[in-house]
Amino acid sequence: MLRKIFTKKAPEAIGCYSQAIQYDKILFSSGQIPINPENGEIVSKDIVSQAEQVMKNIGAILNEAGTDYCSVVKTTCFLSDMNDFAAFNEVYAKYFTEKPARSCVAVKTLPKNVLCEVEVIAIVE
Repeated sequence: MLRKIFTKKAPEAIGCYSQAIQYDKILFSSGQIPINPENGEIVSKDIVSQAEQVMKNIGAILNEAGTDYCSVVKTTCFLSDMNDFAAFNEVYAKYFTEKPARSCVAVKTLPKNVLCEVEVIAIVE
């Protein structure tokens, strides 16, 4: 059975998708971008601030589903510029201390021209 995950502590979906879907004990999040859920605005224009907001949004979704960063088994990270990788990685490492499997790719453009987007797969106990 599928369970839709929704929290006001993360940005609402800007399209026809859910923040996350839980199937059995597996949580699949949609990609999170650096939108402040309180005002709907993109935070700052630097990679560190944007990465921090993305991680907070992911944390809110994980929390709503009853899990946390330690239960994440896979992340997919999208950067608009691979030159931002080191700074992004410093922020990422603070949150994903269990070092889940990860893919990180540079893409031409992200929604709303943000600098990063992250999606996760986690286990919900």
